[in-house]
Amino acid sequence: MILAFESSCDESAVAIFDPVRGIAGEWIHSQISLHAEHGGVVPDIATREHLRHFGPLLEKARDCGAWEAITKVAVTRGPGLAACLAVGTAAAKAVALARALPVVGVNHLRAHAWSPFIALHARDPAVFSPAIEGLLPHLGLLVSGGNTLLFSIGSDRRIERISGTRDDAAGEALDKGAKLLGIGYPGGPEVEKLAGGGSPTAFDFPRGIGKRADLDFSFSGLKTSLRYRIQAMPESEVRARASDLCASYQEAVVDALAAKTRAALQLRAYRSVGLSGGVANNLELRSRIQAAAAGAGAAFLAAEPCHTGDNAAMIAFNAWVDPDDCARFQGSAIRVDPSAQL
Repeated sequence: MILAFESSCDESAVAIFDPVRGIAGEWIHSQISLHAEHGGVVPDIATREHLRHFGPLLEKARDCGAWEAITKVAVTRGPGLAACLAVGTAAAKAVALARALPVVGVNHLRAHAWSPFIALHARDPAVFSPAIEGLLPHLGLLVSGGNTLLFSIGSDRRIERISGTRDDAAGEALDKGAKLLGIGYPGGPEVEKLAGGGSPTAFDFPRGIGKRADLDFSFSGLKTSLRYRIQAMPESEVRARASDLCASYQEAVVDALAAKTRAALQLRAYRSVGLSGGVANNLELRSRIQAAAAGAGAAFLAAEPCHTGDNAAMIAFNAWVDPDDCARFQGSAIRVDPSAQL
């Protein structure tokens, strides 16, 4: 049984994972409403909220009936906001010390990489090991506000980074696009809502790096293109055509992500394709990546909506499914690593 803490940004989260049953319980406190007033995450506010809410979350975990069976503690060590990571690390070490339990540090991005497999384990924990063997090698697309990258998980469960973004992440581009259009924070979901009533071909936005052989992403030019487009339009027209602008802008993001995924699938035979990260909740993106997987004859695995954002369940699951990597970051020597990579 693994108790996990997640505090990389603006979500305070605690979860307990049971290898025999799956997620025994998970509790989360979201700060979105506080940061929405500022149009983005304010580190000082995020840190303060972590300090306020980890105590109450742990009280809920203690009452779930699995507390006494916990045998290990896991905590996000990075990447993320340094002060926020430090709060989670301090809480995890305190519990581990009080219970005389081992504590391990987990890479936040690697946890996202494994998150599409949580539901597979939950369906039948007893056959998870042979089931996952039939899904490797695996191609994963991680898309969030801070990261956009393609990676592979080999038959030996080792993760290798294939490509990433050279500038903005896809989620960041969606959020900043929403800010340019004045439609609120977090912007990605709002863009998707408005896009549903618009035409994805109404405006022609750039796709970043177009070379098929180059699997890197780039979204800074897309954001700049939207700003120039809006500046060239009367304010009344921007409001009237907000749905078309959102649909076309979202299409540029989704099309770039899908195109690079299809290109990666042509370079190697994969048995499964995964989608994770906050932007994985976008229905158009899910549909396009699922279609890419089907075209390559691969199974499609998407993280459950409750496990796409920052959550502790994926931290606990990663500590169980990839123990060799976590063993490198064990004990009192755990340090936060804000700039950690996959």
